Amino acid sequence: MNVIKVKNCSTCGIAFDCGDTPAGIQCWCNGFPPIFSPSDVIDCLCPVCFKSACAAKIDEYVAGISPQTAPGNKAKDLPETTNLLEGIDYYIENGNYVFKPWYHLKRGFCCQNGCRHCPY
Repeated sequence: MNVIKVKNCSTCGIAFDCGDTPAGIQCWCNGFPPIFSPSDVIDCLCPVCFKSACAAKIDEYVAGISPQTAPGNKAKDLPETTNLLEGIDYYIENGNYVFKPWYHLKRGFCCQNGCRHCPY
């Protein structure tokens, strides 16, 4: 039987649901890139704090990527996800999706379209 646990965020302290749902759906956090090690946080984070921490980790990682190191980056080796996450993979500008460097790194190659945030 799957159990939803109510936890308090280790950053902001608010209560949130954590864990598998009774319908057998995995925890919401499984939809994010697996970039945290257990020592990075004290305990689970709420969705808002988790997204913020995930975006900060990704921005830190991307800052160290150059066109020379982009082809060997670890993002392309992560499990593929079907959902794009606003603030992680893209942002909206004037009604248009603008893909962030993380999205391009996950793809694993340059598409030669002159993307604004292409790390390749």
